[in-house]
Amino acid sequence: MRISERLEELYAIGGGPGANRPHGSAGEDEAFEIVAAWMREAGLAVEVEPDGNLFGHVQGSELKTGPVWTGSHLDTVPAGGRFDGALGVVAGIEAVEGAGVGSVVAFRGEEVGCIGSRALVAHDGVLPSVFLELHVEQGPVLERAGAPLGVVTSIAGMARGELLVEGTAGHAGTVPMDGRRDALVAAATEILRIRDAASAIPGAVATVGELDVEPGAGNVIPSRVRLSLDARAPDRVRLDALVQAVGFAPGYRTEPVTMAGEVQSALRAEIEARGLPLVELSSGAGHDAGILAAAGVKSGMLFVRSLNGGVSHCPEELSSEEDIALATEVLVGVLRRLAG
Repeated sequence: MRISERLEELYAIGGGPGANRPHGSAGEDEAFEIVAAWMREAGLAVEVEPDGNLFGHVQGSELKTGPVWTGSHLDTVPAGGRFDGALGVVAGIEAVEGAGVGSVVAFRGEEVGCIGSRALVAHDGVLPSVFLELHVEQGPVLERAGAPLGVVTSIAGMARGELLVEGTAGHAGTVPMDGRRDALVAAATEILRIRDAASAIPGAVATVGELDVEPGAGNVIPSRVRLSLDARAPDRVRLDALVQAVGFAPGYRTEPVTMAGEVQSALRAEIEARGLPLVELSSGAGHDAGILAAAGVKSGMLFVRSLNGGVSHCPEELSSEEDIALATEVLVGVLRRLAG
């Protein structure tokens, strides 16, 4: 399968372990050069716009003004997986070539805040009427449902910030346990409280991924702990409720976005036409489709089942060739429907 072979070629960039094409690296640049060659091989007109995003257009259409775009990103986290981002670009080339309509785009820097798609919007670049992103789910929902594909209904909003927990430093050997104000113990209690707050709101998640412990010595009782916070929910009401329940002031926030009904309908029709189970789900991860949707572009996402329990951002990330082939077929059909 050509898609799998091309994904392996991209995966090998950087020498492993895992995919190593972080934004701004030689690996990301190499991937863009390789993909541009594949676009030309497919007979597409290649364009690199000022912010570095790469386009392949069906010959004969005006640059970047085709009615439908598909695509994703080529950068990765360190030691990432084969499929995250790259699948949407590689399968997108196949789909645009097969459908004979539209454009495929490879955005820069998605893993560090959707830099490429944000720049395109901020610099008043020409936007499509419709954008459709094919992506691995990066979670276990489709695998548990026994469904190869899923229709994304929304992309969750996200709030990031930190909490500060104060205590009192002291000698680890001389302060009795019943007389301590250990900031790290208090932080552990806070982490459990945050977990419970998110669990009480359907569809919400919250993560403490970093701890900064002061003074950071093995023989000193911690006096201060900073906890990082990443809180996400499928809609604004639930995101507001989560932020309030956790009790922090976000330093960074993105609002939830709903995928366009027209695109969802086209995806459902193509999935049902193949006799596949229909699963609809919200994306807890941010994507370039969310940036374009927030800018007013009718956007949608098609998820491919992630195996191995849905792990992602690691070498164990896995989707089957059969599921990828189905997704590419559906993508071709949707491009034709939406461009017609």
